[in-house]
This record gives sequence, C-alpha cells and structure tokens, in this order.
Amino acid sequence: MNKKRVKYYWAIAIILTTVNISAQKVKTSGNPVFPGWYADPEGLVFDDEYWIFPTFSAPYEDQIFMDAFSSKDLVKWKKHKRIIDTTEVKWAQKAMWAPSAIEKEGKYYLFFAANDIQNNQELGGIGIGVSDKPGGPYKDYLGKPLLDKIHNGAQPIDQFVFKDSDGQYYMIYGGWGHCNIVKLKDDFTGFVPYEDGSVFKEITPENYVEGPFMFIRNGKYYFMWSEGGWGGPNYKVAYAIADSPFGPFKRIGVILEQDADVATGAGHHSLIKVPGEDEWYIIYHRRPLGEIDANHRVTCIDKLVFNEEGQIDPVKITFEGVSKRRIRK
Repeated sequence: MNKKRVKYYWAIAIILTTVNISAQKVKTSGNPVFPGWYADPEGLVFDDEYWIFPTFSAPYEDQIFMDAFSSKDLVKWKKHKRIIDTTEVKWAQKAMWAPSAIEKEGKYYLFFAANDIQNNQELGGIGIGVSDKPGGPYKDYLGKPLLDKIHNGAQPIDQFVFKDSDGQYYMIYGGWGHCNIVKLKDDFTGFVPYEDGSVFKEITPENYVEGPFMFIRNGKYYFMWSEGGWGGPNYKVAYAIADSPFGPFKRIGVILEQDADVATGAGHHSLIKVPGEDEWYIIYHRRPLGEIDANHRVTCIDKLVFNEEGQIDPVKITFEGVSKRRIRK
C-alpha cells in the first residue's frame, strides 16, 4: 500500500473517531432542536416516540407544505419531509399554519390552517389531513375546509385539538384576539351544537392574541396562549387555570418570553408530557439573536416546571435545551 493511500485511510479514521467522540458528547438537544426555519410547533407522543409538527416559517406564498420530526430521546430528531402539501389539499394555496395532530382509532389526523382568510367570502380556513402513520403522507380528509368562516371575531387559524377526560374531542382555535371552542363530531366531519344550541363558544382570556393550547393536570384545566405580535420582540406565552374547558379563564401571568442574551420573540408553544410521569417539556419557537426577518424562527425545547400550588414557573430559555429522555415502556 503506497504512502498516499495510508495517509488517506489515516485521515478517514481520524474523522470517524472525531465524529464518534462528538456523538458521545451529545447529551442535550441543543436549541434549536433541528435545523431550518420552523415555527408554531406542536409536540406530541405517538407510539412511544416524541413528535413535533411545526409550520414551515417562510413568506405566506411559500408555506405550501409541512414537515414533521420524530425522536426517541428528545435529542436526536428525524425529519419527515412534506407530510402534506397543496398538491394534496387542492383548496389550499398558501399560508399552511400551525398543525395540530391527534390519533384516533388507528388513524392520525392533522388539523391545519390555510390561506389566511380575511373575510367570509375567501376560500380557506381550517382543514384536516388523515394518514395511517404519524409521519404521513396525509391525504385531504374532507376535500374542503372543516371551518371556513369567522365566528365571534376569531380568524379560523391556530387550531388545537383537545381530548377531554370524558373522551369528547374539542377544537380550540382563533386569531385576531378571539378564541373559540367547538365540540367535534365523533368522525371529525363537523361540529356538535351545545345544549343551548350554540356551536361556537368564546373563551377569550385577557390579552389573548393567538396560539391556544390546553391540557389537564390534577383535575384542573390549564389554558395557554400567545400574546404580543408574532413578528416582534414582545411575543410571549401566558396562562390561566379553570375547572372546565370553558373557563372562565382568569389570566395568571407570563411563563415564556424572550431573553435578550439568548433569543427574541419566544412564543406560540405546546407541551409534551412524558407518559406515566409528571414531567413536562415546552416546545416553542423563537428568533436567534441578530435575526430581524420575521420568518427567521426556529423550534426549541426547554423544561416546564410546576410549583407546589400547581402554578407554572417562568421558563428559562436556553441554548442547551434538554437532556436525553427515552420513554419507558
């Protein structure tokens, strides 16, 4: 073997050794958790894996598809490209936003907003994709929007699908400073009226702008939302607690916001709960320091902690992210 070839193999060996040592040193997720401009992330657990479904952060006309990411340990993430796009959803032309996924009877449903409608004459609103796998591909479930009108002043965007403790599914949604909750039909093809005959109940708390999220802990309903402007430094997340998914929700305070030493514009979040544990993580987007383009947003993860009274401690946003955490089977 000539000297050049020996040097070549030695170089390869050194590179592989360096990569292996670097891999061994990876103990936290780092923030952002994966490369690329992504926002409005929803975190979930499907089949003993963590999943994140974000918005592709770009000008509206370029937001014509969605990617997803999966992980077994919160640190190493696998990208699932174009799980749904406008070639499948014929009525969607732009602004595909804020996916919300849920599993029901072996099927996976992906709720999304599209077209950024400004009035009831425009085509668009909230639609649904369906797939046999969480990573898609998703097909247009209805062939039209599930919701295509403005009710109670709420633009039909930023939908979150919530399963109550009694098994009832609700969709909580709304932009323009208004939030509605609707009861979903069992097959997700429409809505069920409430006992008083209404369909759209407004549950808007103080300072609400967009990005609703709800969960149950110790029998209490926690409602969270984004405040401020999505493109600016004052974007943040606040919350309230009630005894019902209908509130009333009295604002308690802000738990996520920018840190001038770390990142700006932290908001539009979701939570991941480790199955079987009272252990929580917040998934959110923020803008790296020095970035002034409103669409230059990245997806991050940090710990979420409750105090003894059940209130949420303010989140410390970090560059490190979180440690490896596999789901115990």
